[in-house]
Amino acid sequence: MEVLSFRTPGLGDSTHLLIHEGIGVLVDPQRDIDRFLEAAAERDVTLRFVADTHLHNDYLSGAAQAAARTGAELVLPAGAAPAYPCTPAFHMEDLKAEGGLVLRPLHTPGHTPEHTSYLVLVEGEPVAVCSGGSLLVAAAGRPDLLGPERAGTLARLQYRSLHRLAGLPRNVLLLPTHGEGSLCTSGGAGRYVSTIGEEVDSNPLLALASAEEFTERMLARPLPIPAFYRHMGPANLRGAPPMPPLEVPALQAADLAGLPPEVQVVDMRPRRAMAAGFVPGSTGIELGEDFGLWAGWLLPHGAPIVLIAEPGQDVAEAVTQLARIGFDRVRGVVTDLTGSRTARFEIAGLRLFAALARLPGAQVLDVRTPAEREEVALPGAIWRFLPDLVEQGVPEDLDPARPVLVACASGRRSTIAATVLHRAGFAPVVLSGAGVTELAALAALPGSGRR
Repeated sequence: MEVLSFRTPGLGDSTHLLIHEGIGVLVDPQRDIDRFLEAAAERDVTLRFVADTHLHNDYLSGAAQAAARTGAELVLPAGAAPAYPCTPAFHMEDLKAEGGLVLRPLHTPGHTPEHTSYLVLVEGEPVAVCSGGSLLVAAAGRPDLLGPERAGTLARLQYRSLHRLAGLPRNVLLLPTHGEGSLCTSGGAGRYVSTIGEEVDSNPLLALASAEEFTERMLARPLPIPAFYRHMGPANLRGAPPMPPLEVPALQAADLAGLPPEVQVVDMRPRRAMAAGFVPGSTGIELGEDFGLWAGWLLPHGAPIVLIAEPGQDVAEAVTQLARIGFDRVRGVVTDLTGSRTARFEIAGLRLFAALARLPGAQVLDVRTPAEREEVALPGAIWRFLPDLVEQGVPEDLDPARPVLVACASGRRSTIAATVLHRAGFAPVVLSGAGVTELAALAALPGSGRR
């Protein structure tokens, strides 16, 4: 059996296409399904099943559209009870295809109540299990995404589900959907596939002695939950429509002045281009693998968007990332700001930033996650996690009469924060090319004035 795995790094997820004698099974496809269907067509594969392991919290599923386009059988966990026709997957009720290929549903609740893994058998032999958000590589799917009221119950269910999967033969290939980089997982090991035997030997969560200990470990340090997650499950219950067009109209800078207030202007240019001149009120999110993640976390869900891009930037990639999480209304793109009113923010390297930070009365704003701050703190810095900066506003400790030095791990989140701070009347300076860890180390050197 051949396995093709498609990584979506910005969301930390994988879609798997399993092929046996020209028959294919596609598991947990994201909404942009063309890449999966083209790979199947190139190999002359007939898709027999398209399956989702659960109602995804972090992206819109493309399963229903992939099944409709190919004539494959759409399979969802029986407990999902979606608002559209599908084949319900019941625990241990085999779904048989040609060539001795069998899909065996295994009820593995915990990440979500309906979560179902799929054991793939060829000629009666188990060869792989698509574990979705249950057993992951060196980790497990989070049980707290549906709210704190259900987290304890789901964690205890997840413990049993992990051990159900751990009881499979050791040589069975483990193909999770969530992996390192996904906020649906408790951790990661830098690998995205494994085997049951490798996980039994090395996954620290399988070594815990009881469901209570597992629950305590999983819920001890709650991770942040992106704002758009709460919209994905209900949308997948209803069924996601096809992808919107990837080409968007070209707009002029003058068009920005007449936009309705609900339209969000998102500047996707590199940070140095933004620093040289950005549109006041816009949110600066550099185009990268996690562009969609930050847009979904920081902007009103589903809001209409106008992009600002450099000529030649991959606008289609930005539109794709937005569409994966339900932002379908990209009204257009501006690639020339000539003649428009623009503002600036400053960018500093590590040593200049450190020198500025040592000035009397310096204001340093740390916008990293709580976990990052616990690992490496920056003495004297004011901390506000980036999404909280947008939702709760600028900390009262910051003085708008003085510049604000903004730091994260690399400058990416600080750039976003700079546009938010400017909107609130502050003058930001972004640490770029380095982060709080390097800044803290530099500040601790002899003669630095800080220890």
